[in-house]
Amino acid sequence: MQELIKDIKPADTDINGGNNMNKKFVAINYITCKDEYKKRFEQLFASRAKAIDRMPGFHDMQVLKPTDGNVYLIVSQWDSPDAFRNWTKSPEFIEGHKRGFEDIKKYKEEGKEPPMSSDFKTYQVIAQ
Repeated sequence: MQELIKDIKPADTDINGGNNMNKKFVAINYITCKDEYKKRFEQLFASRAKAIDRMPGFHDMQVLKPTDGNVYLIVSQWDSPDAFRNWTKSPEFIEGHKRGFEDIKKYKEEGKEPPMSSDFKTYQVIAQ
């Protein structure tokens, strides 16, 4: 994940040619959960540490449950790519993901495939 994050660069202009530096930056984490892990995944977010909420530049987060399928979306909104990058390198990031990381470790130790996988994409807001 870190190799993808280092290449994040803000766009300079929005679709109307205006300055885009005051626009929000969005990171979307696509989490694919095995059927047997969905309930646990939802419990993790229902009782989340809220560590991300303390981060400078953080605005908001939504956790979207699929109406069909196994891919949840975690949508976080930030001031800038730097604010998001700082989150991914922070103690708060470790705190916020600790229980999920422990679950993955446990599955691997038991010789099982991880119960979830993650893929994220980042976006610069160009219009609202």
